[in-house]
Amino acid sequence: MIAVTLASQSAARAAILRGAGVDFETVASGIDEEAVKPALLAGGGTPRSVAAELATLKAVAVSRTRPGLVIGADQTLDLNGVLGDKATDMGDARRRLMSLRGRTHRLHAAVVVARGGSAVWRLTDTASLTMRAFSEAFVDGYLARAGEAVLSSVGGYQIEGEGAQLFEAIEGDYFSILGLPLLPLLEALRREGALPR
Repeated sequence: MIAVTLASQSAARAAILRGAGVDFETVASGIDEEAVKPALLAGGGTPRSVAAELATLKAVAVSRTRPGLVIGADQTLDLNGVLGDKATDMGDARRRLMSLRGRTHRLHAAVVVARGGSAVWRLTDTASLTMRAFSEAFVDGYLARAGEAVLSSVGGYQIEGEGAQLFEAIEGDYFSILGLPLLPLLEALRREGALPR
């Protein structure tokens, strides 16, 4: 089988791949996302295109130095066309959750497979999530129980746990919401010879 590398330090993405039985190594991409995002947005980028471009940059960069296939992924939060970033601290997480309360936002999950410095497959999937009009007491309790783990999520929530209680409606692929469109990725890996058919 062809070697697979995940160009990400995301524990969630690694857990998804591991759970699906994919044998892979993890390598940091070295891409400075905080430097790249403003340039992409200034050039007319949208939250969706930013996710796609960051996933490509990560996969291509690592594939220049690693054999086999390299998976790059990124996820962005889109609230009415405005890019949302990860919270910097718990106070920021609370402000972000309150700004999403009672509103619908989108998550764009991009994944790219690269080999030898070139992308060989790419996909960006979008999910739509509507938060319920929860109370301030609920969000305070949620954050106290979830702790700083919410800082690793672009929305400040984790729907695979108690964060599901923040929502009244979700439309889209579960794995994409977690940050990795798994089923299409698995098919791409099979097609490229990294998984058995």
